[in-house]
Amino acid sequence: MKKLLLSLFCLCALQLKAQHTDIDILRKINLGRKPQYDRVVVGVTNSAGPLTFGLPVVLLGFALARRNRRLRQQSFYLAASVLGSALFTNIIKYSVDRTRPFVHYPELAKLSGGGGPSFPSGHTTDAFALATAVSLCWPRWYVVVPAYIWAVLVGYSRLALGVHYPSDVLMGALVGAGASFLCFKGQQWLQTRASKRKARK
Repeated sequence: MKKLLLSLFCLCALQLKAQHTDIDILRKINLGRKPQYDRVVVGVTNSAGPLTFGLPVVLLGFALARRNRRLRQQSFYLAASVLGSALFTNIIKYSVDRTRPFVHYPELAKLSGGGGPSFPSGHTTDAFALATAVSLCWPRWYVVVPAYIWAVLVGYSRLALGVHYPSDVLMGALVGAGASFLCFKGQQWLQTRASKRKARK
């Protein structure tokens, strides 16, 4: 019984320390930002949705216009990655139901819309899902580096705008990248299976 109580005490202490670190980092970023760049930061955060969901549609349009089978498959993969990660994020959001930081800490400057639960960050999930999917489709440094720089900036923007904790952003990045990686492996498995079926015929 003593060991159980000690374990629970240690777990609570770790959680409190993590929560303090979370809000300390958020305060430094949000309250230490340069207000003259607020419009740029809002622009970065607002780019997540249109780019994430628009790029697969644009690529599919090109693929159909040029009758490019490979590009069509890549556009479907991108769409599956971003939609799958968005679905998974929303399941976590409403299961955990974490309150936004500006509700508990009114000293934070809330500079963007922040509706719904906080954990994980949907914008960050979207950005990392797209960055990972694009990087796996076109593994060239001039694709990978800008894609991930943009994704990191989207994550940072959610902190600078005061609408997410660092742990929300970190989890969003993991969910987005993880979903894209799993979709990529799933697509490879399906293609291998299809190739084996053709070989048997």
